This record gives sequence, structure tokens and C-alpha cells, in this order.
Amino acid sequence: MAGGGSTRFGEDKALVEFDGQPMLLRMRELLSGVVGEVTVIASEAKYASIGVESVADQWPGEGPLGGIITALTLSARATRPIQWNIVTGCDMPFLTPDSIMFLAERASASTAQVIVPRSASGLEPLCACWKTGAHQKLQGAFDKGVRKITEAMRQLDMEILDEPVWKRFDTAGRLFWNMNTPADYREAQKVLRAGQT
Repeated sequence: MAGGGSTRFGEDKALVEFDGQPMLLRMRELLSGVVGEVTVIASEAKYASIGVESVADQWPGEGPLGGIITALTLSARATRPIQWNIVTGCDMPFLTPDSIMFLAERASASTAQVIVPRSASGLEPLCACWKTGAHQKLQGAFDKGVRKITEAMRQLDMEILDEPVWKRFDTAGRLFWNMNTPADYREAQKVLRAGQT
């Protein structure tokens, strides 16, 4: 998901460099190691300058729920069956391949429609596994005016992963941390530098 306006950040978060590459490319590389195909939901041609094709959000400016529905609908229309989708934001610098693989493996054994971690901040829907068929119920909620992801999720059968389940991937408490402001970005850079010394 890279369709946000980055208004608090002041520039496009997907293009800021982290560990030597734009965040969007870093996230695409991370996910490519786990899933068969990575699709970027953003304005068409928005990231052509860095060689990334994107699929336009069907409801630009309406928040990330519309982007999730766009992604799931795209999977539902794919020529080959896609049962599960890992959805992440493009601004999560401390996600790890192991944590993404864990989500994927958990999904393959689940009967839920969404598998979502819960941290001290609450549910983490932008680092979750969504079943393709969930797009219909999400669309129904969206059509009724719901824009908050966690509210729309109430329509689904959820499997919630509490801290004891995922903590082994996050000993420093940063797994779901995202960069919303320039201060967040500076802090992430500081953490990265400290880990490299």
C-alpha cells in the first residue's frame, strides 16, 4: 500500500531512502522473498521513476480501506486462484522476512478471513493476511460509509495474533512501527545506524 498522501511526513514516504534504497523498493524486495507476486496499490505511474508499476486505488483519497478492497478485488479477478494476500504499508522499516513468512504460514492453516497481529497500539491491519473472498464483505461496509479498517474488519471472521505469538520476531518492539512524520524517519535512521555499528 503506497497510496497515502504522506501529509504529516511532508514528502512521499515511499521514496525516502532507508538502508540505501527507497522504502517502496525495500518493501517490495522484502515481500518478494515470501510471496509469488507483489502488487503496489498507488496512483498509476506514480513510481515509474523507480521502475515500479502500480495499480490505481479505486477510491483515491478515501483511506487505506479502499486500497485493501482494490487489492483483494484484483486477486479475485486473477486468472489463477489467489486465496490469501499479505497487505503491508510501504513505511514499515523494521518488518522482517521471518515475520512475513510466519503470517503466510499461519494463513495457510487458518479458516479465518483475516489474520491480524495485535500490538500495544491495537490491531495492525496494514501488516495482515487477508483472504481474497473477504473483499465482498469489506465492500459492503465501505458502501455503507465505513472508512476505518478496524470497523470494517468486524464483518469478517478474524484470527487475532496477540503479542506472545509474534513477539519472537520483535524483541526490540519495532516490528509494526511505521514512519508517519519526519521525526519518525530520523528515529528509524538512528536505530538503523546503531544496529550497524
